[in-house]
Amino acid sequence: MKMLYTADQTRYQRMTNEELKQAFVINDLFQAGELALTYTDVDRAVVGSAVPTSNPLTLPTHKELAAEYFCERREVGIINIGGNGLVTVDGTSYKMENKDSLYVARGSRDVTFESKDSNQPAKFYFVSYPAHRVTETVHIPKTKANAISLGTQAECNTRTIYQSICPGVVDSCQLVMGITELAEGNIWNTKPPHTHKRRTEVYMYFDISEDNRVFHFMGKPEETRSVVLKAGQAIASPSWSIHSGAGSSNYSFIWAMGGENQQFDDMDHLTFADIG
Repeated sequence: MKMLYTADQTRYQRMTNEELKQAFVINDLFQAGELALTYTDVDRAVVGSAVPTSNPLTLPTHKELAAEYFCERREVGIINIGGNGLVTVDGTSYKMENKDSLYVARGSRDVTFESKDSNQPAKFYFVSYPAHRVTETVHIPKTKANAISLGTQAECNTRTIYQSICPGVVDSCQLVMGITELAEGNIWNTKPPHTHKRRTEVYMYFDISEDNRVFHFMGKPEETRSVVLKAGQAIASPSWSIHSGAGSSNYSFIWAMGGENQQFDDMDHLTFADIG
């Protein structure tokens, strides 16, 4: 398991592009036949992926967790962005189609990932936060997520938010997670930007071609920086940082939050006049 130590709100201002990526970006996700884990100091989130091919992959524990098994004190949100697959939790199997979600509750001992077709493997992306109580494991098909349409074509931010792990859908401890899809011809997400001091966030960009990029904006509102990301890369966003972006084409991203408050609209809103 890799470790990601983020920079503070003063040091990031003097970093080069490469140093910003080293401090905030998770870039080893979605390797065929492998399971990857990164432990971050952003609310102790663990970010990972599993791309099973000919053999299943099992969620391991590591000495950094000081736990007998991964979910001993943790909850996990899983979203499949690849071909059809299967996630088995303590002997119960859940069919995971493209953009389905699975909430894995604290206390789940065995979590295994499989692909239906190794030539079109599932691509499981997951984010885990510490959990203070035991709930229930729940499968959420994309069709069962809360779908919210936002934005306008005139402002290039027509998008649909799919809230799959959130209050009213899943009884989680602190994890809130879902997908945002931008309509064709739209490039802006989270416009205008915001912060939320009561929780942190991880963005993972996908559904964008290899030759396109997303320019992710981070930092304090009066001192922003941009990080250029390609498909399959994730970026950790501390509570003091804005998180917004514009792409060279439309794209999708998975957002995952953990912290004090689970209310999706608990944000400290900004206007572009507030951005330095």
